[in-house]
Amino acid sequence: MFSESAIEIDTATCGNLAESRRLEWLATNGCGGYAMASVCQMLTRRYHGLLVAAVEPPVERFVLLAKLDATVSIDGLTYELATNDYPEAVVPQGFKLMESFTASPFPKWCWRAGKALIEQTLCMVEGEDTTFIRYRLVDGPPAITLTLRPLCTSRHFHKLAHLSELGWATVEEEPDRLVFHWGNGRPDWQLSHNGTFKSRADWYYQFVLDEERARGYDCTQDLFMPGTITATLRRGDDTGVVVCASTQDRPWRHAPRAFERAAARDAAIQANSPDDPLARALARSAADFIVARDGDLKTVIAGYPWFGDWGRDTFISLPGLCLVTGRHADARGILEAFARYVDQGMIPNRFPDFGEPPAYNTADASLWYIAAIERYLLYTGDWSFVKDHLLPVIGAILEAHERGTRHGIRLAQDGLLAAGEPGYALTWMDAKLPDRAVTPRIGKPVEINALWFNALEAAAGLFERAGQANRAEYWRRLASQARGSFATRFWNESKGYLNDVVDLNGSPETFDDALRPNQLLAISLPHPILDPNRWAAVVDVCEKQLWTPMGMRTLAPGSSGYRPRYEGDVVSRDEAYHQGTAWPWLLGPFVTAYMRANASRPGAATDARRFLSGLESHLSQAGIGSISEVADAEPPHRPGGCPWQAWSVAEPLRALCEDILKTHPPRTPTGSSAAKSPITVP
Repeated sequence: MFSESAIEIDTATCGNLAESRRLEWLATNGCGGYAMASVCQMLTRRYHGLLVAAVEPPVERFVLLAKLDATVSIDGLTYELATNDYPEAVVPQGFKLMESFTASPFPKWCWRAGKALIEQTLCMVEGEDTTFIRYRLVDGPPAITLTLRPLCTSRHFHKLAHLSELGWATVEEEPDRLVFHWGNGRPDWQLSHNGTFKSRADWYYQFVLDEERARGYDCTQDLFMPGTITATLRRGDDTGVVVCASTQDRPWRHAPRAFERAAARDAAIQANSPDDPLARALARSAADFIVARDGDLKTVIAGYPWFGDWGRDTFISLPGLCLVTGRHADARGILEAFARYVDQGMIPNRFPDFGEPPAYNTADASLWYIAAIERYLLYTGDWSFVKDHLLPVIGAILEAHERGTRHGIRLAQDGLLAAGEPGYALTWMDAKLPDRAVTPRIGKPVEINALWFNALEAAAGLFERAGQANRAEYWRRLASQARGSFATRFWNESKGYLNDVVDLNGSPETFDDALRPNQLLAISLPHPILDPNRWAAVVDVCEKQLWTPMGMRTLAPGSSGYRPRYEGDVVSRDEAYHQGTAWPWLLGPFVTAYMRANASRPGAATDARRFLSGLESHLSQAGIGSISEVADAEPPHRPGGCPWQAWSVAEPLRALCEDILKTHPPRTPTGSSAAKSPITVP
């Protein structure tokens, strides 16, 4: 059920294994670490765990505490609260005792065991790899016995492990603490608790991870169980039984403060959110993606659980995640962090998970970076930062693109930007198989040139403000040339919309007229390259053939290569990724384009709001409280990919606030003192 204040999963859904194993929850720590599993606490992905630590924030993530299996004893009867999937059976079946799950202000489960109502809550500590798990007896008999079996590991979150790879852990026992050592470069960690520990080391074998099996990957793991933690739960005792998993020396006694701070952070987010139920929900989810990088700077996790920080995703997402939500200091930290990595006029497409150098293989991330800078200035008025730190970077990016940089990215004689070389997919449609790119789009892609024009216009305004009139005029001349060539080369009169790519594979006068949503950026960017007289036609055809309640289709039905479902193994999914599959992030550009094309029509905002209505129901259908990466192109538009995706949250939130509610950007910028975000917790 979706409501403005919280999302609650009811008894019927919790008790339906098919539903409760599919729904997932997430808690994050602001530095790349997280806790995540299914609502019924079954592990269904290799990425699930109660403590997944970012050893080199925000990447190098390791699963440490996979889960806690709980048993309660009441008047001689034993109730198992855990749910596990093994090759031959689902056992135990604690999901049958679950009464409810609530996602905020932090995850909370309630079980009914006989007459006892048992509550479990979980939170992470901001800025460190620490998870607190607390059990309390809310109602029922005066006291019951709780036994916990920690199921542990120390493995990179991309790689499943079994006893044969891990070996037995060395466990140091202290009165209220266990310290785990696996060696071989695996991180040490500890478990603090207020129960009685009884050593009984063992391994639990062959946990089946159903989502991994469905995605065509290896799908079993073994987990180490050091022994049991037993304690008495007393009705009305607020302390309860506490377990703290951490890579630091964090005692269980810090739990009350940790839960207070988690609740305060959530309340602060809500207090700074727009007065709209969907906007509030998206603003709450937005906070999960902003994490630390390079010490005191920031970046954006593209999606949970498996993505790291990607340049393109970061700067498409920045206005919605940071500017609309008032996190201006975080926006500044992100812009500053990526400025350090500009190389040959390009920002990194991604920072790999295993410590390799950044990957520079995108044609659009640097142009999105310039767009984000201009939006940051519009929201904050922080001119001194932009002028002193970012204006030189903007100049370097444009100059490198003009003379030519990696992967054939260069300014052509007609003023359009060309990009691409065999074996690469440089646009956001970047699916690549071992032997080929699925959507290579080599040539002059439509959105790349919309972004190029937008960057030139943005730079002209910024350089003019800085007193560099000659450079500003030069960028404007390039923009004018690009706009003229765009009008003659991209408009397809017979189709009534824009070609997706011109000069295919470098061949003059060739084009790809597949109907795709990329053309929406020619209208939706702050400086639209498309003639306004053609906006309505583009928006109309995109609404009729590409819009779905879960996002915009990436290819029109009936087109060659169209895939209605995003499913199967990795090859099948990649072949469908941008060949019909719907992407929620594209609802942002679509809504903006729709509002611009219908600016003079009464009721346009009400009509545009319905384009986002499918997201409201989705908030309780996959990653609870968030928006998935993709969805099937055809009904019922089953979600897929990452259940938490940054730009899927950010772009609908931005368009909702800027174009429909019109609450943003502020009429007057907040000023140049953008060093402090309004979301603070004492």
